[in-house]
Amino acid sequence: FKDRGMTVAVSAAMSEGAEAVICASTGNTAASAAAYAARAGVRGVVIVPEGKIATGKLAQALMHGARVVALRGNFDQALALVRQLVERHPMSLVNSVNDFRIEGQKTGAFEVCDELGEAPDVLCIPVGNAGNVTSWWRGFQEYGVAPELHGYQAAGAAPLVHGAPVESPETVASAIRIGNPARWEDAMNVVTSSRGAIRAVTDEQILEAYELLAAREGVFCEPASAASVAGLLAHGAEGRVVCVLTGHGLKDPQTAMTRASSVIPCDATIDGVENAVLGGE
Repeated sequence: FKDRGMTVAVSAAMSEGAEAVICASTGNTAASAAAYAARAGVRGVVIVPEGKIATGKLAQALMHGARVVALRGNFDQALALVRQLVERHPMSLVNSVNDFRIEGQKTGAFEVCDELGEAPDVLCIPVGNAGNVTSWWRGFQEYGVAPELHGYQAAGAAPLVHGAPVESPETVASAIRIGNPARWEDAMNVVTSSRGAIRAVTDEQILEAYELLAAREGVFCEPASAASVAGLLAHGAEGRVVCVLTGHGLKDPQTAMTRASSVIPCDATIDGVENAVLGGE
């Protein structure tokens, strides 16, 4: 979903004469910003929390040629510093505080309504920096519909649920490991306007949904994406429900390798292969 907004934000930055685009990121924004900066031929800079970004996302940002800076701090500190930096240099901030991001991302709501032929009754969505829940609601409003929006934060990074910033957010769902969402006020307005809710789900609930989606639906998403399904399973919803899965599982391969079954080695013989395949049956 980041790409929908990032292409608009980077295009706007180019039209405004920006010399570079910059963002703070837990991973997905970094990968997207780096890709569109490369395509536009403009310098891309991303600030990530040191040691807190999944390998797949870091690899994307680096391969697209972005300057990646690992901050000894968390995402919220990174975003605050990036906001200061763009006041000093001709760079365009492409985090979700940039309204062009919201304009691009709202198209997800259009697509869901077009595919279903109508709006869902409920949309379940992970919440980190709260740009996506904000953009989906804008899209639904422009489409002339008003489903309930149910947002889900990780229990260890749930400032909207608790009504106060989380100084040191922690969760296995790295993409939503954010303690002070930039779109806080917008997200709470969405909850009120849509008659929805923001709730927390535990890491274990997230991982159970993550494994369920892969094993039963053939859908491999990253842990943060599974928060929407975890929330639906934990809290329920009535009517036609759409869960948004925001990122592919290969964005965070480490989690998959720690949760999946082990690889089974065998000798290059028919007996060895047969034993490995049948498992002693």
